[in-house]
Order: sequence, then C-alpha cells, then structure tokens
Amino acid sequence: MINVPVYNIQGQEVETIQVDEEKLGGEVRHALLKQALVYYHANQRQGTVRTLARGEVEGSTRKIYKQKGTGNARQGSVRQPVRVGGGHAKQKRPKDWRLDLPIKARRLARNSAILAKLQSGSVKVVSELKLQSPKTKEMALILKALKIDRSVVVAFADHNEDLYRATRNIKKTTVTTAGQLNAWDILRNQTLLMTREGFTQLIG
Repeated sequence: MINVPVYNIQGQEVETIQVDEEKLGGEVRHALLKQALVYYHANQRQGTVRTLARGEVEGSTRKIYKQKGTGNARQGSVRQPVRVGGGHAKQKRPKDWRLDLPIKARRLARNSAILAKLQSGSVKVVSELKLQSPKTKEMALILKALKIDRSVVVAFADHNEDLYRATRNIKKTTVTTAGQLNAWDILRNQTLLMTREGFTQLIG
C-alpha cells in the first residue's frame, strides 16, 4: 500500500488515502512507458511538409540550347533542380506519422506512469478546488501553497470552465481531466495534481 496525503488549498494535510499498487498494475512497466511515449510523440507530428517537383514549377519545358556543339555543359529545361527556381530533385510529400497503440495498453501505460509518480512522491491530491473568481492569481497562490514550483499537470474530476481559465495561463502547466489523463502528460511534467474526487475516480 502507498499512503497518499490529501491537502487543502492552503497546503495543509487533512487526510491520507491508501492506494493498492495492484490496482495500477502492481509494477512500473518501463518498456510499455517507452512505447507509449513514442506513440504520443509521433501522433503530434504533423507531416504536412510539401515541396515542388520539377514538373510542378513554372517555366518552359524547352531545352535551353542544343545538346552538342556549344562547348557548355549539357542543359535541359529551366525547371531542372540545378537551376535557380527549379523543382526539387527529391521532393517532399505529406506523410502520416501516426502510430497505433491498443486502448488497453494506453490505460496500462497511464497506470504505470501514475504508479511511478506515486513511488517518487510526485503526486499531490487536494480535497477540493474552489476559486472565488476564475483568476490566474488565485490558482497560482494555490500551487505555491502546495509547494509546486516546477512543471505540473492538473487533472480535474470533470471539466470546469472557471478552473480551466484560471489555470491555463500558468507557465509549465497542463490542464486536463481525470478521464483524459494519459502517460504522455504525466511523464513530461514533474508533478501530478489531482482533486480527491478525480483521484478516486481514476484509481477506482
């Protein structure tokens, strides 16, 4: 069992939750985490690059001068790659870099990432998050009270527009919900911050 302290928004510990490692797979699967990171990273790649081939640039197809007898090197049309304004010899085309990973593997990778954060003490759970007004300053004060001064992924139980507005502009902060949390967001941030409701919902 792992004991996870629960804090209030003033940074004071109010209770402790016990988490069974078996609910998160029992162990951290490093190979699966690597596979998941490659999957999420590749799927962010756009692959929309495109350059023109020699048949797609403007210009005449007429041979510049005759093949022999001029004393110059052989030349074709003005579209050839060696001339300024010519097409690319090995043109680039749009490519789909997306990879696939089964949903069960994605969930297991997420659980392994959470378990790794729990083992390193990088998970912060708050009893509830309520703001008097949807202002970034208020959310920044809460993070400061919880001693979070590096990158953090904040996962709410459900989408809350006021909390989202107050959190999205804070530097090195990722905002999501417990249902959308994935291994990529967890591992690329130093700390995982969740509400008690969202944490219980995720751990089960």
